Amino acid sequence: MDDPAREHPLTGKPPLIPDGLDATLVLVRHGESTFIVDERFQGQADSPLSPRGLRQADLVGRRLAHAQAAPALPVPGRAPTELVHSPLQRTTRTAKAIAGAFGETGMTVARRADRAFLEIGQGEWEGLHRTEIDARYADSLSAWRRRPLEAWAPGGESLPEVQERVRPGLATLLARLAEGGSPGRLDRPQVAGYRDAAVDHRWSIVVGHDGVFKVTLLTLFDLPLERFWMWSMDLCGVTVIELRGGRPVLRAHNLTAHLAELDEDTQADLDERSRSGAL
Repeated sequence: MDDPAREHPLTGKPPLIPDGLDATLVLVRHGESTFIVDERFQGQADSPLSPRGLRQADLVGRRLAHAQAAPALPVPGRAPTELVHSPLQRTTRTAKAIAGAFGETGMTVARRADRAFLEIGQGEWEGLHRTEIDARYADSLSAWRRRPLEAWAPGGESLPEVQERVRPGLATLLARLAEGGSPGRLDRPQVAGYRDAAVDHRWSIVVGHDGVFKVTLLTLFDLPLERFWMWSMDLCGVTVIELRGGRPVLRAHNLTAHLAELDEDTQADLDERSRSGAL
């Protein structure tokens, strides 16, 4: 795999990760929305959080604002540089809950919306119940689930189109993390458990969606879009990527223990819905 901190030898695209960047990026999926409750495909349809989604947002906000509480999250012990979010209602409201939780601890976090992290547009599927999509679009839905680079929702976005807007948004976010910092080094301990005296770096949070985060991770780790379905992002799940000397390292993926106090039966129902392929 090519180092994404260098210009890609085939595409010639500019570096995505600033040279030597030491930073941490936290991805948080939004809470449950009313469309999810109704089992309708969302895409860029602007559905609000359900009552349970509001509770999930509060819980993930509290977890991030108290990240050093046991068991500690692998993030720096300082306030995030910024909180970036998709402009849709469900992500905006989740981001506001996170910012509010930091505010309660006395830390102010700058918040900004970025359309680069909008969910994948689902065209004619948006707003339809999953059973209606099963009946009317069986072939294209099946192809989307099996060959996502070749098939997508009629009138929706292809994965290359999504990546074209994700990449500059991600590059901007990482460049802002690099501002004022000194480049790190790769010739230091790289294996977990060894002390690294260098790490009190900057970090940022992105609140987004399952589909766009799949593309974000593939882009960040320079993996092919054909592997779209390799990632799972639960509602208000937390993923932590450390940039270590310009190299992305997956420190934690899809953490949900902070949601444990929610009713277990309801959580099992949410897990079942997440396997439908709807975004």
